[in-house]
Amino acid sequence: MINHLLVLPRLRIQNANAISSPMTWGFPAMSAFVGVQQVLERNLPDDIKLVFNEIGVVCHHIEPQVTEGGFIKAFHLTRNPVDKSGGTAAIVEEGRSHLEVTLLIGVESEGDDLSSAERRRAIAQTLFDQVQGMRIAGGSVMPAFDTQQRNRPELISFSATESERVKQWRRLKRRLLPGFALVLRDDLLAEHTATLKAQDESATTLDAWLDLSRLNHECLVEQVEDEKDGKEKEVVQWNVRRPYRGWLVPIPVGYGAISDQYDPGEVANARDPSVPFRFVESLYSIGEWVSPHRFQKPDDLMWFVENDLGRGIYRLQNDYANTVTQD
Repeated sequence: MINHLLVLPRLRIQNANAISSPMTWGFPAMSAFVGVQQVLERNLPDDIKLVFNEIGVVCHHIEPQVTEGGFIKAFHLTRNPVDKSGGTAAIVEEGRSHLEVTLLIGVESEGDDLSSAERRRAIAQTLFDQVQGMRIAGGSVMPAFDTQQRNRPELISFSATESERVKQWRRLKRRLLPGFALVLRDDLLAEHTATLKAQDESATTLDAWLDLSRLNHECLVEQVEDEKDGKEKEVVQWNVRRPYRGWLVPIPVGYGAISDQYDPGEVANARDPSVPFRFVESLYSIGEWVSPHRFQKPDDLMWFVENDLGRGIYRLQNDYANTVTQD
């Protein structure tokens, strides 16, 4: 249960990375925002003793930088600087998008930082100013247009009383509208895999993931009676098959190891030679975009790290599916 929540509202991000994995594009991967949470925690001022546990993201606006019109779209490419030899660097496709998001970070205090409202306001403003100088998902944070009271940073301490806690969350949800938050739906991927296996034993989780990642147009042939001569005839209808309700999307959720772990500095050209190194590949699942007014508690939209180092699994988790199942 989250007792303290840092709200960094309406961050305008320009040119964020829109290619979130080798197989998906659009909204940046949640791992990018977990990275923001970790950098923000590591760079805390010495007089602020907080621990960041999880992060949620509400997207209010997204504008992919792509060509308009037609069925096929292409990313707007940039002219990259010359390379070390002075020659023209190869153009590598970089998908970019402009975003407006609100970050929600679950925090705990190692001291008495959260004991007074005045101290919480000062911390929230300090961290909000710190975020303004950071890069989020590779994009630049731009100055906010709207500085109204409802769009100012806040560090909320939830009440121990359940009724008051519900009121606080209800007030915060109104601030998050309009927008959508991404949640994890591993449960739907597992259920759809079982459905496909019942039809074909050779079906795999990848088949289920691909089936949920696209629009499946299916042909339905019906026998109807002709109004003119009373004879039966075949009528063909094309429908989009949607096995589950909701706005489902394919998403990357972390990384899986494909090699042993190497000692620091053992692999040439590693980004950071001071830490161990391992080759990995992206892990995928299914996500769902949900409006904030549907969340019963702040935990529903929060993402957190859950690694399985023994299996070489580095992935993110979200508990929204458990809430839906319990309902």
